[in-house]
Amino acid sequence: MFSIPPSSAPKSAAPAAGAGDVVKDSSDRAFMADVIEASQSVPVIVDFWAPWCGPCKQLGPVIEKVVRAAKGAVRLVKIDTDQNPMVASQLRIQSIPAVYAFFQGRPVDGFMGAKPESELKAFVDKLVKLAKSAGVGADDPLEEALLQAKEMLEEGDLQGAVELYSQILHEEPENARAYAGIVRCFIAAEDLEKAKTMLARAPDSIAKDKELAVVRSELELREQAANAGPIPELMEKIAVDPNDHQSRFDLAMALFAAGKREAAVDELLQIVRRDRSWNDDGARKQLVKFFEAFGPTDPLTVQTRRKLSTILFS
Repeated sequence: MFSIPPSSAPKSAAPAAGAGDVVKDSSDRAFMADVIEASQSVPVIVDFWAPWCGPCKQLGPVIEKVVRAAKGAVRLVKIDTDQNPMVASQLRIQSIPAVYAFFQGRPVDGFMGAKPESELKAFVDKLVKLAKSAGVGADDPLEEALLQAKEMLEEGDLQGAVELYSQILHEEPENARAYAGIVRCFIAAEDLEKAKTMLARAPDSIAKDKELAVVRSELELREQAANAGPIPELMEKIAVDPNDHQSRFDLAMALFAAGKREAAVDELLQIVRRDRSWNDDGARKQLVKFFEAFGPTDPLTVQTRRKLSTILFS
């Protein structure tokens, strides 16, 4: 059995290495290096401000927060226009705060005045997408680590997956994908009690996240499947009596536990075809649980929803 390193325990968030570098003060003299040259590899947001400006004091902390949350996908350069009027004059800035976004050496977006956090986040997200579409700054170390951990889990390297997920949680304690990943490792190891305990201890900030909702459905299905019985015996019962819906239902759960998802949903669909109302619509309700566990965009979910609709409305 694998173990979770202590670093996976939820704790107060700590900034990732180098996080402070994404926000810096600059000047007219350093503008070429800090903005024009730097924007060749990552979008750079320039905040033109002054100490006497009230709206500047409102905008500053919020835009810094949003930029830091992007974890290096964008940078923020702050220029005091009282001390450095040249670039602001060249850009014909007449009021502050004024924010310009540069990418690949040229201005690509901007706005005037203070904005709420939601609008600032949308502004930053737009810049990140622009960079990714251009193939620049697309590498996200956190995303790469999450994908690598997922691959380890799928390949059966549970200890390696847990260690990598734990490292992610050490840097970002409220990362729902990493937290759910560790729960999935316990489920894969058939240690359902530890999976249930970890889900119960999820931080409040992510307890209702869709990632944990999905893994919670997976756990419930695994617990149901644990009592389903051997597949050969169940198949034999159905061969003798095709209308033995309870045995077919149990077979679906056993197939799900064995990783045979398509076969599992086919058995439930067969129950719906033969008797839609069996066990108070039990087969259809179980399919809905499968959809929750697979995720709404999973090809099997999409395909099965179509089949189910055809059966129900034919």
